[in-house]
Amino acid sequence: MVMLRTLKHFLALLVATGGFALLAHAQNQRGFLSIDCSLPRNSSYYEKTTGLFYISDAGFTDSGESIFLLPENRGTYQQQMWSLRSFPEGIRNCYRINVTSGAKYLIRTTFLYGNYDGKNTLPKFDVHLGSNLWDTVSITDASEAIVMQIIHVPSQNYLHVCLVKTEDSSTPFITSIELRPLNNTAYQTQMGSLALVNRYDTGTPKVETGYRYPFDAYDRSWSSYNPSNWTSLSSSLTNDINVRNSYQPPPIVMSTAATRKKKRDSLDFWLPNGNSSELYYIFMHFAELQKLKDNQIREFNISYDDVENWSGPHSPRYLSLTTVFSSRGLKGGRRISIYATHNSTLPPIINAYEVYMVKEFLTSEADQNDVDAITTLKSTYGVKRNWQGDPCTREYLWQGVSCLYDDSEVPRIISLNLSSSGLTGEISPSISNLKMLQTLDLSNNNLTGSLPDFLSLLPNLTVLNLQNNHLRGSVPPGLLEKWKNKMLLLSVCGNQDVNAPVSCHNKEMQKKNVVIIVVVASVLGIIVVLSTVTAIWWGLKRKRQHHMPSTSTIKTDSRKSRDLQLTYSYILKITNNFERVIGKGGFGTVYHGHLGDTQVAVKMLSPSAVRGHRQFHAEVNLLMRVHHRNLTKLVGYCNDGTNTGLIYEYMANGNLQAHLSDDCPYILKWEVRLRIALHAAQGLEYLHDGCKPPIVHRDVKSTNILLNENLHAKLSDFGLSKTFSTDSTTGSHVSTSVVAGTPGYLDPVYYVSNRLNEKSDIYSFGVVLLEIITGRPAIDESHNRKIHICDWITAILGNGDIRSIVDPRLQGNFDISSAWKAVELAMNCVSPTSIQRPTMSQVVIELKDCLDKGLAWNMESRDNINWKDSIGTRPSDSITQLSPPPR
Repeated sequence: MVMLRTLKHFLALLVATGGFALLAHAQNQRGFLSIDCSLPRNSSYYEKTTGLFYISDAGFTDSGESIFLLPENRGTYQQQMWSLRSFPEGIRNCYRINVTSGAKYLIRTTFLYGNYDGKNTLPKFDVHLGSNLWDTVSITDASEAIVMQIIHVPSQNYLHVCLVKTEDSSTPFITSIELRPLNNTAYQTQMGSLALVNRYDTGTPKVETGYRYPFDAYDRSWSSYNPSNWTSLSSSLTNDINVRNSYQPPPIVMSTAATRKKKRDSLDFWLPNGNSSELYYIFMHFAELQKLKDNQIREFNISYDDVENWSGPHSPRYLSLTTVFSSRGLKGGRRISIYATHNSTLPPIINAYEVYMVKEFLTSEADQNDVDAITTLKSTYGVKRNWQGDPCTREYLWQGVSCLYDDSEVPRIISLNLSSSGLTGEISPSISNLKMLQTLDLSNNNLTGSLPDFLSLLPNLTVLNLQNNHLRGSVPPGLLEKWKNKMLLLSVCGNQDVNAPVSCHNKEMQKKNVVIIVVVASVLGIIVVLSTVTAIWWGLKRKRQHHMPSTSTIKTDSRKSRDLQLTYSYILKITNNFERVIGKGGFGTVYHGHLGDTQVAVKMLSPSAVRGHRQFHAEVNLLMRVHHRNLTKLVGYCNDGTNTGLIYEYMANGNLQAHLSDDCPYILKWEVRLRIALHAAQGLEYLHDGCKPPIVHRDVKSTNILLNENLHAKLSDFGLSKTFSTDSTTGSHVSTSVVAGTPGYLDPVYYVSNRLNEKSDIYSFGVVLLEIITGRPAIDESHNRKIHICDWITAILGNGDIRSIVDPRLQGNFDISSAWKAVELAMNCVSPTSIQRPTMSQVVIELKDCLDKGLAWNMESRDNINWKDSIGTRPSDSITQLSPPPR
């Protein structure tokens, strides 16, 4: 053991002094990408201690400032740590890195402040992968580097690493970015990416530098870990250790192992004690280092959270790798114990282990073809805007870009405004790849050449503004036809050599118009200033005693309103004269229709509908300003004389209530029910917490939860919705003159007091959740009397038998702990007093936990074998997958 420790110290010394540089050069760095953030363009070097090849970051970002640390602040760090790129301008600055879509990468980012700005103010900022938060960098020591590592599978052929400013006094920066391709069969998860918590080389003396490339073929960094109550085993046959499985920990790391002096003592360590929603994966690597005698046995089990024999028994082979890992995410704060079996004559061992936290990146990035097209435009025209990262990320939408968001699809670019952007040359063909583009504004530039015919091939283009350029020739026939059929608003005035389909004013008239516009703008400016001062004075006088308008009075953007408005004759056309009825309600009749290749649902207002027109306007106004994957999308509307209707996206599977009824030919599985509940809860959460001011739906019920072809749920019917004030003087409610809602779902507190707030929706959602759990209607009238579902379930809860509560059609095929948690959540939602009810954010968290439990149970119930070899039967390949115990 002393010899090996000496050897390890010697090898570490070689690395520190550059003795392994030539060896590293000779090793394969295929697929490695090592970026020194601040290296001059076209520069590169081999780092002398590791032999890793570093290149400049100049080709990956177009913003920031390169700064070198003072020599006294570089410490003993390697060369890539001597400089950094700082981003004092803009909120979000990004690197775009080309990768292989679907491949698995270890991504490592490093941050060394080193007091580069002389301010000695410790920075804090966020790092995003694509559109999602990866982690927060919070510097606590100027001379200490922060390293973030994550195992991630990009869904597109590029990767955005973005630095986001979160504090005015703090400037984001980055020192290096490294990507290492991994074996796709390693580090498997049920969901999400894996952020490194720790990666330990156990049983080895403390090595300051740890081990990475060239020792580790994947350039993972391994740190020493050897608690005082552990002891060590070692082997001098480092090069003989067989590590040929998809994980391939370094032989030098596997050449030592931690153990205990006494057989009965276990090797214990704890998963991080994170919040209740965080999940962890653990990967443990074992290899026997002693040639055991015939009468010696080393056999051990692994326990998790004091559940014995969670995994095992295991008997690692001599100098051969065995990797054991969890097949599902584990909750934090639990203990992992490795303990000897009764048959074992020797204490347990572990050579190395890795712990990762699950990072779920739920926000989709824009369509790759759209991103490629607009990135080409940026390059072609040299657009001088901070166009970095994903163009459709809501919080950081590119200037001049608008996107369409759909839960089942990636975001698409639907509007592009490059007016007055100094564009020169011809209209770029890359625009033709923006297939969903509806509005294109290239006015007031210096574009030349003819009007390209490919613009007429954009199927959704309805507005094209090419005014005031230097274009020539005739308008292509395709564009001209669309303009004549009133399918396209076309503007080409100000191009002297274009044969325009409409007459344009002469130059003198244009000059007069300019003067008039300037005068009018000046007068309007004075009026706006006076109005603003008056409004501020009046607001102060009333001490913010204002009343928020209902959604029926909210004014929408007039241009957007015109784009969505359809004529009655067009409604007749898309519904084939109202041929197919797909639903009826108090508002009117719903018909099936087609807008091109897209199916839609057309809801026509019945003349006899009570308050129908008021609800119609309320719903149009609301749906044109709120967008979420769990809210039905408004495609258009008709307000043509006495003919009034709403056109929605088509939801192929109708409403939730129909699927819960006894007449439904099939039964929704438990996990599907929970997922539907979660989707509906996320829609309500958005209305309550994501809208400013918040919105109360006021009519949450199972018939207003619609399901698409994938049983993805969305809230519908917003005609009764109201905004409400969060001002403390109003008590976070709005008083209504008339109580609105549906019997059975109506909040009794609201019914009695007329005081409406978000807790009224939560009561209604609780009733829906009870319907989902039990399969019973909100009000059961089957026995000549009306029984509310809350009364029914309260009467039988005391029996303590969950199977008498859950829908009997499931025949017991559900996780009991998940069901109890769902019932408890529903009963909290229908608490008789508002203050006892949870918020929708809390409901979403609890439902996610219910769903996780249900999915875990479902997978365990289908698998007769929870332990299996994931690689093969070769003697050197032993990878064991373990499952957490039922919770």
